[in-house]
Amino acid sequence: MDSLITAAARALAAGDPLGALNRVALRDDAPALALRGVAMAQLGDFTRAKALLRRAARAFGPKEAVARARCIVAEGEIALVSRDLSWPAKTLDAARATLEQHGDRANAAHARYLEVRRLLLIGRLDEAERKLAELDPALFAPALKAAHELVVAGIAMRRLRAKTARAALVRAGLAAREARIPALTAEIESAARVLNMPAARLIARGRERPLRLEDVEALQASKALIVDACRHVVRDARTVVSLARRPVLFALVRTLGEAWPADAPRSRLVARAFRAKLADESHRARLRVEIGRLRRALRGLAGVSSTKDGFALVPCHAREVAVLARPVDEPHAAVLAFLADGELWSSSALALALGASQRTVQRALDSLARAGKALSFGRGRGRRWRPAPELGFTTTLLLPATLPGD
Repeated sequence: MDSLITAAARALAAGDPLGALNRVALRDDAPALALRGVAMAQLGDFTRAKALLRRAARAFGPKEAVARARCIVAEGEIALVSRDLSWPAKTLDAARATLEQHGDRANAAHARYLEVRRLLLIGRLDEAERKLAELDPALFAPALKAAHELVVAGIAMRRLRAKTARAALVRAGLAAREARIPALTAEIESAARVLNMPAARLIARGRERPLRLEDVEALQASKALIVDACRHVVRDARTVVSLARRPVLFALVRTLGEAWPADAPRSRLVARAFRAKLADESHRARLRVEIGRLRRALRGLAGVSSTKDGFALVPCHAREVAVLARPVDEPHAAVLAFLADGELWSSSALALALGASQRTVQRALDSLARAGKALSFGRGRGRRWRPAPELGFTTTLLLPATLPGD
């Protein structure tokens, strides 16, 4: 490898893409094409970066399997950053296997981290933790150590383990300073800020206040009966009942939880569960049926007693009832949560991450755009989305994942 290629590679490793381009911008040999592709990716021109990396992979000879695998890993990272979640994961896995076979442990580990970050992004936390456990960060350079701790923090935040997340971010910050890569340091600082933002709202005894992630974790560990409007479950210290597939029942129990210890009037229950402005006899009859279903669903956890004006929630074991609500009341909060990560998203990538149909996501994006909460760029398949204003709250509880005990 000649001196210019070596110098360009060192510049890229230090986060200096312009310095790398100054050395190889006019060269079209395979190593230079690969380095130019990585440099363009660091500068944010992902389309040009992918084209250069594919040219480099073709230019490397049949005996240069490691070089081709490195190009594939770089393209996989671009796909992740540009939220092209449909990019074939098997291709990245094959490249990682090639790198491991030839002893390139650092780039093989980088490929594994990309795979884990994709799993984290789409909420497959168990699989992400399993694959992350196969890696030992002590064996790698500071930049990879920082990447490892960022993934650990991301999983801990989704699991509502604030102390673990903070400790991981501290270790990530130390590794980033040792690596001296400004972009990596900025990413860690952004993740640390999330932990200090409101993560949810607590509604209890007619009062409402914001909660940070630590507060949510403490509430989950308490003995209170929690109506979790972020995950659509009802829980106490012993039992968890999911109502995610029963929206009417969850609307009823949330209304009852917000009213506790008082009762909730029938008119409010009808309006919340059936979206009816005026309650007639048919609504009252349906309400009685749904309350019966709710009693059966919450058996052993809470009862629902009839009062003169409506119904009241009666916990079986807990002495307090709390409603854990999203930080903002927004029907498309999950879409906003993904948009808030700072990257540009396509509707197809959002659909894959949310586990929803692309048409459903498109309707949500159009609604957010009309409300001035999302902006789009480009047309057709090249259309990408981002949030319009800064949200000012953490989106951890809005992303698809399971909570402890679910």
